[in-house]
Amino acid sequence: MAAGFKTVEPLEYYRRFLKENCRPDGRELGEFRATTVNVGSISTADGSALVKLGNTAVICGVKAEFATPPPDAPNKGYVVPNVDLPPLCSSRFRSGPPGEEAQVASQFVADVIENSQMIRKEDLCISPGKLAWVLYCDLICLDCDGNILDACTFALLAALRNVQLPEVTINEETALAEVNLKKKSHLNIRTHPVATSFAVFDEGRWADRGQAAGLREPGGHQTQGGEEADGRSLQEYEAQVNHHISKPDL
Repeated sequence: MAAGFKTVEPLEYYRRFLKENCRPDGRELGEFRATTVNVGSISTADGSALVKLGNTAVICGVKAEFATPPPDAPNKGYVVPNVDLPPLCSSRFRSGPPGEEAQVASQFVADVIENSQMIRKEDLCISPGKLAWVLYCDLICLDCDGNILDACTFALLAALRNVQLPEVTINEETALAEVNLKKKSHLNIRTHPVATSFAVFDEGRWADRGQAAGLREPGGHQTQGGEEADGRSLQEYEAQVNHHISKPDL
């Protein structure tokens, strides 16, 4: 009965829960879904993390390679994120070239890296103008149940904190790079950005919007909007993020 009503009248279905200050899954409007993190889940990667935000699951693998620094920034390395939304994570996506949503997600992650300065690209330079690290950050959505940008940001941060790069020196005689695999060090993560999605539905505000944010009014106008955050809930979420990253084996 409830499933049929949700399908026929989705807006009214959620309005009834909104009046009671709760959601269909029992959470309050400002309550976030449970988050779990498994760090180091890909043995072949230089750093990795699997994040589950409710039913949404994203895995991030980081691969470190050598590259020549860009000519206009000879003292910097690279961080190259890519978000993949395969058909296995949701029936909304199709196989083939990255769709618009995947491209938007990749650009969002790139903007987070750049604007938050979580990693200074200068820290990835090995020898100015000669050699630098490039970090390929591949994020794959395994299950898409809303808040994909939140999960991607969380997975990226956890995976980068898991990365260990070997010591690299340039041989002055041969001009070749010499890698010391016995001496590795973690990346210098300078900030810890947290992505938190909110949706405005009628007069109510929902944190951790999930798939409900995909509702549309007649005419195609999406019911979500705004990025206003409840201070108390956001602080609690940031504490939860730091707890999971510092204690990854959950």
